[in-house]
Amino acid sequence: MCIRDRDHSAHFVAKSAEMIWLDAMEANEQGDREVALALAEEVVSLDEGHADAWFGIAQWTLPIDSRGKQMMPDMIQSSKTLAAIRKAVELDPQNEHAWKIGGEIMVGHLGMLEHGLEWWEGRKEAAPTDVLPYFEQVSILIRLGYFEEAGEFLDALDRIIESQPSKTLESRASRLRVIYEEQWSMEQELGFEPQNSKDDSWGLIDRMRKKKPITETYFLLMFIMPIVFLLGSAAMMLIPSTLIVMLLIIIMYFGIARLSRRLLLKLNRPESFLNRAIDVECSSGKVCVPDEIRGSKLYSHVIKNRTPSFQERLGVIEQSGEPLSMKWRLVVPEV
Repeated sequence: MCIRDRDHSAHFVAKSAEMIWLDAMEANEQGDREVALALAEEVVSLDEGHADAWFGIAQWTLPIDSRGKQMMPDMIQSSKTLAAIRKAVELDPQNEHAWKIGGEIMVGHLGMLEHGLEWWEGRKEAAPTDVLPYFEQVSILIRLGYFEEAGEFLDALDRIIESQPSKTLESRASRLRVIYEEQWSMEQELGFEPQNSKDDSWGLIDRMRKKKPITETYFLLMFIMPIVFLLGSAAMMLIPSTLIVMLLIIIMYFGIARLSRRLLLKLNRPESFLNRAIDVECSSGKVCVPDEIRGSKLYSHVIKNRTPSFQERLGVIEQSGEPLSMKWRLVVPEV
């Protein structure tokens, strides 16, 4: 075949792939996602560098919402989506939506928190002024108990926001800092390293393993509301103005709720620590939760709040039975 014929053939293949891609988009618009997915897969078999088709595969592999309810992907769907989304951002690093989907699948659905840190580093390289990677990395570090590192990333986030002022971003960063400081303060009182089987906090989790965490609603009804009621009743006897009493009750409610939040966090430390241990297991691919805790009521309550694919992957890790080394440490990127 001459050079001209080869060029013509390559052009024909590229054109065929693009035409198939148009059919895929049309099928998706008509609500036939299964056909759209099959066509997108055909596109990348003809043209591996078709970024849009890879992104389509990533999106169309995920389950369709049913009756307004968001359906969660299983582990196979999550893994396939992640593989496609990696290819999509490799070919088109500026696809912000692809980065978001990849981060959500990697961290929220597969529990790959350490890989999530690396993922968002990639986004930083592609878009240095994007603040989303910093928000996500701080959240990951807080979940895993790396508070000093989280503080450094949070400071870096503040510096970026200062260079591109935004009330929305400032407000969001402020809320994240409140959470960070609250959690960091609690950690300084009592820390926890799941990889250390002799850590005293394992004893705390073990003592509470037969109980469920206290919900905010229960805490509100059983602790905060009775106090507000008693104080409100006393105020009604002392102050003749109904309006002033109502204002005092509202102020007392929010004041007591805010002051008592720390107490609720302390009461639910076992749940918080167990969540961290589970995150460490999924991040490392090795087990650290003792069997007696894994079969407990507390563990069942915690794990049911995780996504189906997260639970599936954790089950695979559990079956492997490979113990987590006490020397395990999270690899944290430089700020």
